[in-house]
Amino acid sequence: MRLVPVCLALLTAIPASRPPLALTADQIARQVRDRDTGRDSRAELRMKLFDRRGRARERALTLLTLRGRQAPGAPETAPDGDRLLIRFTYPNDIRGTAFLAWKHPKGEDERFLFLPSLGRVRRIAGSEAQESFVGSDFSYEDIGGRDFDDYSYALLDENASWSGPDRAPHPAYRLESRRKDRSVEFPRVVSLVLKDTFLVIQADIFNRRDEKQKVYAVKRVEQIQRIWTVTESSMSNVLEQTRTELVVEKIEYNTGVTEDAFSRRALEAASRPRGGATPE
Repeated sequence: MRLVPVCLALLTAIPASRPPLALTADQIARQVRDRDTGRDSRAELRMKLFDRRGRARERALTLLTLRGRQAPGAPETAPDGDRLLIRFTYPNDIRGTAFLAWKHPKGEDERFLFLPSLGRVRRIAGSEAQESFVGSDFSYEDIGGRDFDDYSYALLDENASWSGPDRAPHPAYRLESRRKDRSVEFPRVVSLVLKDTFLVIQADIFNRRDEKQKVYAVKRVEQIQRIWTVTESSMSNVLEQTRTELVVEKIEYNTGVTEDAFSRRALEAASRPRGGATPE
């Protein structure tokens, strides 16, 4: 399941789907992984965190992404795997915090968190990948991406449907992803995948007791530069009764971002507070 970049124009703009060819569970999962998200992207996002009493905190962040060589159409000069850099810009208590992810198709993914209060970079171990991403209901894995080979896949329903904001049914697959390492905190995910765009528009995330603990839901999608993009989504923890909303305020694709922007040095440099007004 890819959560970044996040959703697209009102679903009333989604064209009617053609009769789909029969696909296996693995093929559907690969289509989700390989769908067009541009060679790179730059985005500005808002994150809103709600506690169990409904009280909200707001954050602003920027996002850079770069697709690796394994992505369809990627140049040979692309890195071996996808790259992602997030930098928080607001409020002051989290400003400068940054997260860097390097995906490696033939090795373990690497994740780094820069905490300006400590003035150092901390590596996020693989065992921490499903922990909370800077206090939100999203995990580091939700944000930075999952390793395709860490999961096995099963097609639960090839004739599922999803009702979007237009209240019309949209054909979808119901896909189960099971972590091969059953000791992780969230070993099972059941997702709804749109047949025409291969967007994951809903996901139920189960803990080790097989309780549905988290729910990912897409609220808005837009076609930006001909790329279907999630622009409004949420992750709810149904057991803790908390929720995190994520809204893309601006996104551009194929801007010429290079691999240099995703080094550990760039992680610290990008995290230094800059001048200028903070969001209202």
